[in-house]
Amino acid sequence: MTLPLLAVLLFLGVAMSALAAGRTELDQRIRNLADRFEAMQAKPGKRIPPEVLRKAQGIILLDGTRAGVMFAYQHASGVALVKDSRTGEWGPASFLGANEASHGLQIGGERSLTVILLTNADATWALAGPVDKFGGEASGTAGNATGRTEGAIWSLQQPATVFSDRHGLYAGVAAKLGAIWPDTDANLAYYGLPLSAKEILFDRKVKPTAAGEELAQRITESSK
Repeated sequence: MTLPLLAVLLFLGVAMSALAAGRTELDQRIRNLADRFEAMQAKPGKRIPPEVLRKAQGIILLDGTRAGVMFAYQHASGVALVKDSRTGEWGPASFLGANEASHGLQIGGERSLTVILLTNADATWALAGPVDKFGGEASGTAGNATGRTEGAIWSLQQPATVFSDRHGLYAGVAAKLGAIWPDTDANLAYYGLPLSAKEILFDRKVKPTAAGEELAQRITESSK
């Protein structure tokens, strides 16, 4: 075997190992979201009503952490799923990133699961590209509180409902401005193809993975 060929094979081996490690980590990210969603649904005061889940055409699950004194910054990662209009089944997961900046009187830190339900097919198309100006609210929470707000969630003025299961201590009043965007690096590592969110969610260029199917099943079970 020539040295150049050996070098290529070694490079491909390292690349494939890194890809496999990325897939394993991202599988676990989806399963963690599924576990946290199921835990939220087990709490009578925090669960999303089945009739609300049944109406959802798209869903975003974000796992975020927030901390700050006077100024807070939150970073979150998660996934989005879109329901097939023909079969009523949830499709493959597309990875997302999100952030939020807050200004105002606030102190503390918390970890939160945020579930955003998109209630019609037109609203789900916003997931094909970056979504900005979500949040936009004045709020105060302390302890293990739950927040829910209905109405327009981003600049496209699409109908959505937001549920949040918060853990920790965070109190204050703040004006928020944030963004959600497709995590193309995570999608590439997970599916091994340079796919856009549109190709994953709407064109169905990939099939749901085992972890994605498990998350979809838990969402479906909660809607019964």
